[in-house]
Amino acid sequence: METVSKKSFITSEIMKSSITAAFKKLNPVYMVKNPVMFVVEIGFIFVLVLTIFPALLEDSSVQYARLYNALVAAILFITILFANFAEAIAEGRGKAQVQTLKKTKTSTDARVVMADGTHLMKQAEDLKKGDVVLVKTGEIIPNDGEVVDGIATVDESAITGESAPVVKERGGDFSSVTGGTTITSDWLKVEITSLPGESFLDKMIALIEGAKRKKTPNEIALNTLLVSLTIIFLLVVVTLYPMTIYLDVDIPISTLIALVVCLIPTTIGGLLSAIGIAGMDRVTQFNVIAMSGKAVEACGDVDTLILDKTGTITYGNRQASEFLPVQGIDRKKLLRAAWLSSLKDDTPEGKSILTLATTLGIEKNDEKKLVETSTHVVFTAQTRISGMDLENGQKIRKGAYDSMKKMSDAANQVIPKDLEGIVQQVSSLGGTPLVVAIDEKILGVIYLKDVVKSGLKERFELLRAMGIKTIMCTGDNPLTAATIAKEAGVDSFVAESKPEDKINLIKEEQALGKVVAMTGDGTNDAPALAQANVGLAMNSGTNAAKEAANMVDLDSNPTKIIEVVEIGKQLLMTRGALTTFSIANDVAKYFAILPAMLMVAIPEMDVLNIMHLNSPTSAIISALLFNAIIIPLLIPIALKGVSYKPMSTEKLLTRNLLRYGLGGVIAPFVGIKLLDILTSPILTMMNL
Repeated sequence: METVSKKSFITSEIMKSSITAAFKKLNPVYMVKNPVMFVVEIGFIFVLVLTIFPALLEDSSVQYARLYNALVAAILFITILFANFAEAIAEGRGKAQVQTLKKTKTSTDARVVMADGTHLMKQAEDLKKGDVVLVKTGEIIPNDGEVVDGIATVDESAITGESAPVVKERGGDFSSVTGGTTITSDWLKVEITSLPGESFLDKMIALIEGAKRKKTPNEIALNTLLVSLTIIFLLVVVTLYPMTIYLDVDIPISTLIALVVCLIPTTIGGLLSAIGIAGMDRVTQFNVIAMSGKAVEACGDVDTLILDKTGTITYGNRQASEFLPVQGIDRKKLLRAAWLSSLKDDTPEGKSILTLATTLGIEKNDEKKLVETSTHVVFTAQTRISGMDLENGQKIRKGAYDSMKKMSDAANQVIPKDLEGIVQQVSSLGGTPLVVAIDEKILGVIYLKDVVKSGLKERFELLRAMGIKTIMCTGDNPLTAATIAKEAGVDSFVAESKPEDKINLIKEEQALGKVVAMTGDGTNDAPALAQANVGLAMNSGTNAAKEAANMVDLDSNPTKIIEVVEIGKQLLMTRGALTTFSIANDVAKYFAILPAMLMVAIPEMDVLNIMHLNSPTSAIISALLFNAIIIPLLIPIALKGVSYKPMSTEKLLTRNLLRYGLGGVIAPFVGIKLLDILTSPILTMMNL
């Protein structure tokens, strides 16, 4: 699914709608949800009233009251608009994605299969859970469901953006289908598993829309801190007013309001919602749907990452790597037997054996005749053996070591002395040994290698730098598991792992206070996905897995959990960095406004005027302007996120304090001084 942000950071359509939304959000009923900016709006209304009625408070000593109040009111209004605009931009990007998804929701006719086998046409919105529908080539799957019959390729590009059709069939981890996708070949019978309006597509639309995003615990805690700071500064300014009266210092009410606005954390208050919405949006850009903002935030706190081996750490399809004959057997004879045993084997392993044999120069002149005249012996979980029965009566077999050994023993064949050593050698390398025999006589071993995905070792090193422990779960024996774990670079592993072992592992880590993430796609993974703090289910997996998880990867790439963890950390970093910057800003604004307010009556306060601002009026106006302008300047950082590099928490804290803490102190000093230089001549012309 191509998102707006991949095309352009902010389109002209988003810009126009965001400007309109910024004005609509001025409604006090909406503004009260953001207490910090609500205080600014109240201040604006109060100053606006003073502008219209300058003599309301009988402020006769300030002759320029109306013009000064109007200027302060205008800057406060712009500050509120900029804060609303930041949130509207973030929402606009999400809503653009929603429009793209809504295009896939069309009114679809569904062919319902009745109990007597007849078909009844219904609208998709009239379907119920349990209805079985028949969908043919070129038709749209009307709603989410499970395949109960048939096999077909399905175009999921409307949901995932992946152009290659996906094979769907009954049973296994590829039986789940999503409403709005299209069958490109053959047919499927699908049992509907969701009601209209509750499909996965509907959930995606609701979750992406910023307006429906719920605040996360972390965001609520930060919001509480901002409200507390706002109340504290309000009390400070309220108590300051009687002190100025006692000192016989005449300070306009609008100046006190300006002081409140500059001291309260307006910068982070204006950007907080935008940061949260943008965090959800960034996850969506990776084709991952987060079921809540809490899930995204939890990614940022992950301490332990649990990954399946097959399909996550390794490619999943074992590949033939080498042919190892036993003593006394010619390698070409083993090569020929292995090739014959795999002629009708359509598994990835069987195909890789044929490919390797061909690469090594096997003659294939009689291939077509052999395929036509031979009988394929299918692999089963009981026998763990497969092969071919040739027309001349010869039996070619390949299979697991213990099964093949038992077969040879039963036929009174001598087991080669070096066979066990070869098998152990392959196993110690993390491979799977397949023993090959002709007429129960063992010829040697095929070395099937479980290939670790390239670049994973480096990525696990990055996770280690973040302080995240990686644990591999596999059903392999301890020896094989240890070899793969070493090659992949994971911190630890659990061998011969069963579904309940994953749950116990998650619980053990959580009992130590760890935040745990894991990936899964099957029904047997659902309990563990539900138990984990971050459960990433594959879109190709079962509905049970997707319902249990709090994130769904539309591309069904299990390793994407690594990117999701980085996005979560980036979200927390962005929020922390901008909060640090916002609070640090107040230091400079304090040195700008407070001396300007008091140094006329208290000359000693001039010592604090370290910026040497031109006049009290220019100091206050410059500080207010900087307070307003800094919000839109920080919007790109709020939406894109602070650049993230894996490092320890201590280093991260030090870097942010230096960059955003120190930077937050220095930037206002420079900005306010420049604005003072620019505004002073204008204010002088206006007699202010």
